[in-house]
Amino acid sequence: MLNWLLIFVPLAIGFQFLKPDAHSIIFITACLAIVPLAGWLGRATEQLAHHTGEGVGGLLNATFGNAAELIIAILALRKGLYPVVKASLTGSIIGNILLVLGAAAVAGGLRHTEQKFNETAARAQSTLLLLAAIGFIMPAAFHYLVGPGERVREHDLSLQISLVLLVAYGAHLLFSLGTHKKLFEGESEPEAAETGEHWSLRNSLLVLVGATALTAWVSEILVGSVEEAAAAFGMTNVFVGVIVVAVIGNAAEHSTAVMMAMKNRMELSMGIAIGSSLQIALFVGPLLVILSHFIGARPMDLLFTPAEVLAVVVSVLITGQIVSDGRSNWLEGVLLLAVYLILAMVFYFLPETSGAPLSST
Repeated sequence: MLNWLLIFVPLAIGFQFLKPDAHSIIFITACLAIVPLAGWLGRATEQLAHHTGEGVGGLLNATFGNAAELIIAILALRKGLYPVVKASLTGSIIGNILLVLGAAAVAGGLRHTEQKFNETAARAQSTLLLLAAIGFIMPAAFHYLVGPGERVREHDLSLQISLVLLVAYGAHLLFSLGTHKKLFEGESEPEAAETGEHWSLRNSLLVLVGATALTAWVSEILVGSVEEAAAAFGMTNVFVGVIVVAVIGNAAEHSTAVMMAMKNRMELSMGIAIGSSLQIALFVGPLLVILSHFIGARPMDLLFTPAEVLAVVVSVLITGQIVSDGRSNWLEGVLLLAVYLILAMVFYFLPETSGAPLSST
């Protein structure tokens, strides 16, 4: 773990109080501070997984691994930074299924010629990813079909789609943790044996609470400096949300998914990477739409930019193709990483006007 980066936690807080106008420095230190905090979130949830199975462990890691993204999104929502919120959601989805899963497949594939995971579970998750892509496509299609001047109806449609996605996510939890939990538990193998000290349940929860609290504090600092820092570095708000904030927030998933893959526990790595994307698309996003009616300056819709919609669809399609056979190797990981790099370059060179949302929210 990159524990030495913890020095940036007091630095970010100190700069926020002593030099509040140094937005670029505050942004950089806050970004670096969130990385180890997200890592501790991941480590605490991994320890909690020792008291559960692979399925519950993957869900716990995805949930608390997404804590950083959720906190950042809620704070940005309160400030009215809707493009940043939507971009961070997009970035988290494509970052988990391309960057995190790709890195895990490469790391695991270099140590094990071929890694296996439950094919039925993988296909079920791929289908849910496709549902998430549909949730991105249909609001944009409705926007073009009805034309301008239908903002109220678009908000109503987004709210209703959000409720459907939440129900679908609830069904997924019932399927993966209840009726078909054996599909997600994985197999115990000698190569996957755990080594090292296991934390007690009490210590795991204490670390989890402490890391979450610090993440919330540093995330608030990060959100407060993001617009000025983006302008100073010549980056668009969409690029910052899709790539920078998402990569930082995915630090927990990165570390745990890669470690589990190297231990030949690809079932858990899949649960973390794909499960995290599903949670963002089917739970966090819809939840933010609902919360925006209470804490936002105005309701948020599910109307994403054409570039974001295309990125999600492409990511879902290639991920579904790779995981459909229940096997993975290092080359497939490289392919996922290559797609992520291509999308990152597109978002970097995309002008701010081209990445503007289709509506004001």
